[in-house]
Formats: sequence, C-alpha cells, structure tokens
Amino acid sequence: MSKVHHVAVLVGSLRKASINRKLALALAELAPASLKLEIVEIGDLPLYNEDIDLDQPPEAYSSFRAKVKAADALLFVTPEYNRSVPAPMKNAIDVGSRPYGQSAFSGKPGAVLTASPGAIGGFGANQHLRQSMVFLDVPMMQQPEAYLGSAGSFFEEAGMLGDGIKPFLQKFITAYAGWVEQHVKS
Repeated sequence: MSKVHHVAVLVGSLRKASINRKLALALAELAPASLKLEIVEIGDLPLYNEDIDLDQPPEAYSSFRAKVKAADALLFVTPEYNRSVPAPMKNAIDVGSRPYGQSAFSGKPGAVLTASPGAIGGFGANQHLRQSMVFLDVPMMQQPEAYLGSAGSFFEEAGMLGDGIKPFLQKFITAYAGWVEQHVKS
C-alpha cells in the first residue's frame, strides 16, 4: 500500500459558501486514497508585518506555518480578484514564506485551480500564483491547467457538484496525485 500524502489546501475566498470552497471540498471527495486533503484556513491571519513576527509571532502565524510545514503537498483553490489572487491568499503566502529562509512552502509539490463565474476562469490569478510559487521553490503541476470559467453553474440547486464538471475535476485530482507521488520528498 502506498503512503497517504497530506495536502494543505488553501482556499482564496473567505465566504463560507464560495464556489472555490465548494470545489476544494469536491476535490477532497474525488481524491484517490493516496491523498488526504485538508483545508488550512487563512481568514484569521493578521496582515503580514515583520515587526510583529520578529520575537514572538502571533499564534495565527505559528499555527498556519505549522500546518503547512506538516503537509506533504499544497493545493491552491482560488478565485481571481483584479487579475490576481485575493488579498487573503497573498497574505497567507507572505505569512507562510517568512521569516526569510524558513518558508513553510519550500520543496512541497503544488497545484492551482482557479474558478470564476466569469469567462476566463481566473487565468490571471492562476498565473500570478504560479509565479510566486516558482520563487518559493514549489514545483507546480503544469497539466492539466485548471482555470474554470462559468463556475457558478457547476453546482446543482441542492449544492451538489454537477456531472458536467466532475470528469475534469477527477482528471485534475488524479493527475495531481501522480504529481505529488513523483515530487514529494521522503
């Protein structure tokens, strides 16, 4: 039996009923047995400020960093705001990557899925996030790319994932499992 890899999932939208949170939960259900996805909450992180991080970091910083460090891999699921990632996601990246030289992200295989009710599905956020991860030494899965437009139509009235998007999400999470297996550090 292969090892179960723990995946820290960062969801860029703070809304409880957000499309991206629903997609993250759907991916957790579709994930093969080799992956255990867990959302690591980012909404309570104070804005990154090196002055408060020097001697005694806020508990929210320490807890977040510990959860990310304990994970084997990373999965980012986020909407796009103004052709980039939402402020809470950028803040989480800043908190997790500090102090300099002690990034909680370094070396962990990652992937990004962006979703938006708009037509281009968060392409800008997807690419922006990838750019940050390259700098932070996170090997990002290249294919399949996942920027999903018209995401408001993915869920039925009862909130269940519709059949139209399931095959793509299954392909994505299966490819990601292979990516993790290939790149996770023992």
